[in-house]
Amino acid sequence: MSRYKPYPKYKESGVEWLGEVPEYWEKYRIDWITTIIRGNTGFKKDELLNKGDFVALQYGKTYKVDEINDSFNFYVNSEFFKSNQVVHQGDTILVSTSETIEDLGHSCFYNRKELGLIGGEQILLKPYNKLLFGKYLYYYSRVFCNELRKYATGLKVFRFSTDDLKNIFVSSPPLEEQTTIANFLDRETAKIDMLIAKQERLIELLQEKRQALISHAVTKGLDPNAKMKESGVAWLGEVPEHWEVTKMKYVIHRIESGTSVNASDTPASNEEIGVLKTSCVYTGKFDPSQNKTVFKAEVSRVSCQLKENTLIVSRMNTPDLVGAAGFVEYAPCNIYLPDRLWQVIFRSVVPVFVHYLTLTGIYRGYIQTVCEGTSSSMQNLAQEDFRNFIFALPDQDEQEQIADYLDTQTNKIDTLIEKAKQAITLLKERRTALISAAVTGKIQVNDEVREETLVGCDVREKG
Repeated sequence: MSRYKPYPKYKESGVEWLGEVPEYWEKYRIDWITTIIRGNTGFKKDELLNKGDFVALQYGKTYKVDEINDSFNFYVNSEFFKSNQVVHQGDTILVSTSETIEDLGHSCFYNRKELGLIGGEQILLKPYNKLLFGKYLYYYSRVFCNELRKYATGLKVFRFSTDDLKNIFVSSPPLEEQTTIANFLDRETAKIDMLIAKQERLIELLQEKRQALISHAVTKGLDPNAKMKESGVAWLGEVPEHWEVTKMKYVIHRIESGTSVNASDTPASNEEIGVLKTSCVYTGKFDPSQNKTVFKAEVSRVSCQLKENTLIVSRMNTPDLVGAAGFVEYAPCNIYLPDRLWQVIFRSVVPVFVHYLTLTGIYRGYIQTVCEGTSSSMQNLAQEDFRNFIFALPDQDEQEQIADYLDTQTNKIDTLIEKAKQAITLLKERRTALISAAVTGKIQVNDEVREETLVGCDVREKG
């Protein structure tokens, strides 16, 4: 497939991040060709309606949305109306406040006939229609958002202002060509998005397969011909006849917990003392790199050193993550536990087998039941409840066989999942590169290349 062609002649734009642009393109400061409006209507979540007079562009609902279309169903009534906060079809919304620098400046395109109202923590760009096509401006914003982040202020919450936007320049062709570029990008990004969606669906199916594989192995065993018996526990059902129905407390030697200490956000080096973050078990696998460096003045207060062949459990967390666990295969000697994590030391059981149990729907269902009602946002798992979790247990030889089998099979699935994630990353990079190349004039978009596709194409910037 042929590569996209550059324009015949270029000139210096005078803007460092733009570089050279096609010779006949015009350059404008963004406030010369758009009206810039800061949102000051801070809609609360409980004020949003399923039906109403105006589409409500509440910050939390637009934060990572790329387009406001008919699937966006959040409304407010006329009491929130402000004439200087109205959003029309073809406008672009910028996220002006974010907890992560990567999401600052995220933009979305307003593609609704109904009027909207801009919410707080956002900035609205209304293009002058005689100079700037709305969808072209939106695609251009996907490029200049990187430049906006250079003006970010804040440490934990990042912001930029309407004055910062005045440092942004737009280089653009005549209006008709802007429309051609926008239509081209609509088609080509839709193709890429379809490929991304297929990879995301593949990941979902692989994760479901992984979950089912684990659940069956640790509750039914590996022998399809094994005789079964009733466990006597409704949610456990039948189990292999030779397995013992028991409780977690009968295989636990002890449960340890650390202390809360002041620490920096950076991971500890080999010469420093680190304390684990609760995120070290969020994926269902233990990640020792998820730690914070303990301040020197606090080092004497650390307790509970990380040990191998243990299970780390999050005892206090959100409803989805409370009880999350990870198996410690390797324990760096300089890492310690905080007070929100347990270190479970076992006896007469294969710890990896128990870890796989914590990845089952049976375990998650039990944790949700015992923690229900403690809090809607942050839940506490009591040791007694954890110790009383009921499961079926084979002898140690079979535990090891099952653990080894699951190690092999889940590694294969995880490899496929990782490849799919890498494919998504590559597709997103190609998508970004295509948008950047098209709206900054590094490739020429005209009738001759309308049917070309990015997939398999080498999109490289000129020079």
